[in-house]
Amino acid sequence: MEQVLDTLLQADLRENPYRSIDGDVGLGLLILCDHAENTLPEAYGTLGLREEDLHRHIAHDLGAAGVAERLAVMLGAPALLSRFSRLLIDPNRGLDDPTLVMQISDGLIVPGNVGIGESEIAARIARYYEPYHRAIDRAIESGLAAGKAPILLAIHSFTQAWKGVPRPWQVSVLWDKDPRFAVPLLEGLQAIPAIEVGDNVPYSGQLKGDTLYRHGTARGLAHALVEIRQDLILGADGQAEWAGRLAEGLRRVLSTGTALHAVELHGSYTDRSPGRSGRIEAHG
Repeated sequence: MEQVLDTLLQADLRENPYRSIDGDVGLGLLILCDHAENTLPEAYGTLGLREEDLHRHIAHDLGAAGVAERLAVMLGAPALLSRFSRLLIDPNRGLDDPTLVMQISDGLIVPGNVGIGESEIAARIARYYEPYHRAIDRAIESGLAAGKAPILLAIHSFTQAWKGVPRPWQVSVLWDKDPRFAVPLLEGLQAIPAIEVGDNVPYSGQLKGDTLYRHGTARGLAHALVEIRQDLILGADGQAEWAGRLAEGLRRVLSTGTALHAVELHGSYTDRSPGRSGRIEAHG
């Protein structure tokens, strides 16, 4: 089976904390991959972890980048992928989220994050987190300038079991209060024979401050997050297969007309209370 991604130790990621795939902004779709790599800047070493720990789900979403890249090419859509490990700082968390920088992940202590101070968190935000999100903002503005508000699709992956309990879904759609994109995407996936599709499992799409909240919910853009089970996309063949499945469904959804590209503020279920109603387990 193909190794998904070797650990990359970069001397300086400040100039390139994300990478982009060019595409037709007139298509009205922007593909995102928040946990694409397990890359750590050279100055941080391995954050005190063993090398093999950086190849686990705690460091990145295995297979997700390969699916996102292939999907972007198949559709001719623009895409943005992060270039730093979620262990350094998680771009799919709000700035006030306690899991923004994980000190313990899936029961494993991350020595390089233990006792992290506010100044170091601020430095990671400035060098890695914010440049990625600014790039998303610029891509959205390009779509708006082209006359079509982009639909946002985030690609993630989840482990095939959690705490010894198998997860039966091959794929799942996570969403919050805006049904415009998520519901037809769910219906399209559910039409695939012999596939069990989850709806807001194994996590909920209701996570205040995450990528889609910040760029989708808050801006009134249609959006959804797709989670694919990791064992299905560890190799190139699986990644191509699932990218093809998503591409087929997305072509149908995108052909339904202009309603998906309207700017509509649907709000979020997380706005009802100050407590978190999103994903409990951060790295499964």
